[in-house]
Amino acid sequence: MVEIKTETNLLLMREAGRVVAQALQAVRDKAAPGVTLAELDGVAREVLAAAGAGSPFLGYRPDWAPVPFPAVLCLSVNDAIVHGVPDGTRLADGDLVSADCGAVLDGWVGDAAVSFTVGRARPEDTRLIETAEEALAAGIAAAVVGNRIGDIAHAVGRVCRRAGYGIADGFGGHGVGRTMHEGPDVPNEGRPGRGMPLRPGMAIAIEPMLLAGGRDHHYTAADGWTIRTLDGSRAAHAEHTIAITPDGPRVLTAL
Repeated sequence: MVEIKTETNLLLMREAGRVVAQALQAVRDKAAPGVTLAELDGVAREVLAAAGAGSPFLGYRPDWAPVPFPAVLCLSVNDAIVHGVPDGTRLADGDLVSADCGAVLDGWVGDAAVSFTVGRARPEDTRLIETAEEALAAGIAAAVVGNRIGDIAHAVGRVCRRAGYGIADGFGGHGVGRTMHEGPDVPNEGRPGRGMPLRPGMAIAIEPMLLAGGRDHHYTAADGWTIRTLDGSRAAHAEHTIAITPDGPRVLTAL
């Protein structure tokens, strides 16, 4: 089911999205060689608490998960694509980190992700991250009334494939609203002109996940959550929650 949001609903989602953006910025500012993933999760917890927001990640347990998710951040490092669990692992110079965060405020959810390098960046990692951001921007630009979900998927996938990157098979964006995962699904590859029409008041998360090795395959790590590239290549993840409006796409998870 796809819920059409009112302007009031979208304004409330914007406030939740602002908290997400603040948390991700604080995490990025704190990230440095020697800092643990658990410490970064603590930074995000502090931002959420200060805003009076809850976390849609903490305690989340879909059918396939062996245990509830134990943190407010997904922190995926190097060959981890998504769903990385924060633990005592210390960041090293040159690590590529994808941070995914959500917030619940006044009953509405925001969800976003950003990738960045700790310390000195490898040129190939910089290109990978920049391409993920370019794919996200292309998907957002396609999110206009009159287009369809397939137009977003095609825009994202075209950027990824032209750059020679793989796309995490079976993973993509989704509707957002009163819960973190609602309809519709928003794939990262597809055919233009296909799928659900985009209507004013829809709110969706667009989230490209790029695999540097050029292949689409991945596996689930022993923790039951972390998704890693099968070939060990690095991955990058970029995400915004946006609203479909008569005036064009509106990003709800920017600062």
